[in-house]
Amino acid sequence: MVSLRDIPSVDQILHHPRAEQLLGSFGHAWTVSAIRQLLDDLRQTLPNLTEMPSDEELINSLETILEQQSQPSLRPVINATGVLLHTNLGRAPLSHAALAAVESVASGYSTLEYDLAKGKRGKRDIHASELLIRLTGGESALVVNNNAAAVLLALSALAKGKKVAISRSQLVEIGGGFRIPDVMKQSGAKLLEVGTTNRVRLADFEQAIAEGASMLLVAHQSNFKIIGFTEEPALEDLAKLAHQHNLPLMVDLGSGAFLDTAKYGLTHESTVQETLSKGADLVCFSGDKLLGGPQAGILVGKNELLSKIRRHPLYRAIRADKLCLAALSATLDQYLKGEAEQEIPLYMMLSRSLEDLTAQVQRWIDRLQDGSAMEGLSTVGGGSLPGETLPTCLLALKVKSPAKLAERLREADPPIITRVQEDLLLLDPRTVFPWQEEDLLKGLESIGKLFEVQK
Repeated sequence: MVSLRDIPSVDQILHHPRAEQLLGSFGHAWTVSAIRQLLDDLRQTLPNLTEMPSDEELINSLETILEQQSQPSLRPVINATGVLLHTNLGRAPLSHAALAAVESVASGYSTLEYDLAKGKRGKRDIHASELLIRLTGGESALVVNNNAAAVLLALSALAKGKKVAISRSQLVEIGGGFRIPDVMKQSGAKLLEVGTTNRVRLADFEQAIAEGASMLLVAHQSNFKIIGFTEEPALEDLAKLAHQHNLPLMVDLGSGAFLDTAKYGLTHESTVQETLSKGADLVCFSGDKLLGGPQAGILVGKNELLSKIRRHPLYRAIRADKLCLAALSATLDQYLKGEAEQEIPLYMMLSRSLEDLTAQVQRWIDRLQDGSAMEGLSTVGGGSLPGETLPTCLLALKVKSPAKLAERLREADPPIITRVQEDLLLLDPRTVFPWQEEDLLKGLESIGKLFEVQK
């Protein structure tokens, strides 16, 4: 009969020869924490134990716990879901140029806030803003840590205590419970809803101006569509109306494309350049969606408005750091050089042909000696181009328990994220990078063998 007295102490385990090796590998804090967990697990299973595990068994268990505990929670994964801008998996992967820029700036000191010509303090907002001005034609630009922050900052600086008119059809909620009405409330701006859910006319905005609106706001419906009996005024007409009354027109563009998405078989997404050319005075958008760069909130537009925003105290709290600015600047430079489609991973994935994807799946089948090719759809994701898909070819694995196989693949190193559809495990090659392919196939070969008897 095993009792509590038979359970070794922390010190007893620490003095085991192999424990000393683990101390050298993992450090004192991790090792002691793992030992305590091991002993807690023993106490929990004590009623079911007929004999105490040997010292070697305890040390083996300790090593397993240490490996699990010391694994970083933020890890690279193989995205085989076919969702290109997968919010839960970090959205847009960075280009090699962006990664190199981050490494260069992060590995030492930089000119983040230093003017080399003058030999004194400079401003951090010049680095990406000058590139944004060249790329978009805007008078000024500013970068903060994400688009929600950009919208909050702009409204706080320009519309606190004032009425802002926005269409009812654009009172959006995006991932994480971010709602435009809540942001407006936090900024101190007063929401003035116009029109109905499905039909909004220019006259509705004219009425809002008569009721004291000091700004017109357009929020892009980035993650849903309203179809059927609908109506909304053109952006050019809203801009003309706003300017007739000497009011600013602000557009929360969301995804922030610089290239025509129709070129890739998707619906045309209004670009930042187009939005400014149609009369928007201020445009806010994300850096890690259709731009294909790091997480950032970007504001471009009239210098008069950006100057007020830049002076607001909230700006310092949400400004971008050196790593973001380095990656964003490198990404913007690739657009200016005409390299975006060849170098930015998002557009490289969008450009892949169905024939190329089919050939890749066939190579996987030949290697695994298992599975079948299946027609499927890739999605853009990340709150961009809702409902838009691209034809793809999927590797389909039929097993008794695809959910269990998917779970085991998530436990692989690196983890492999897949899709489950009824009795099939599906993998989309569109979102698997060339340098990940061997790890993907090895993971399927090693873990898939456990499921062969269930087919």
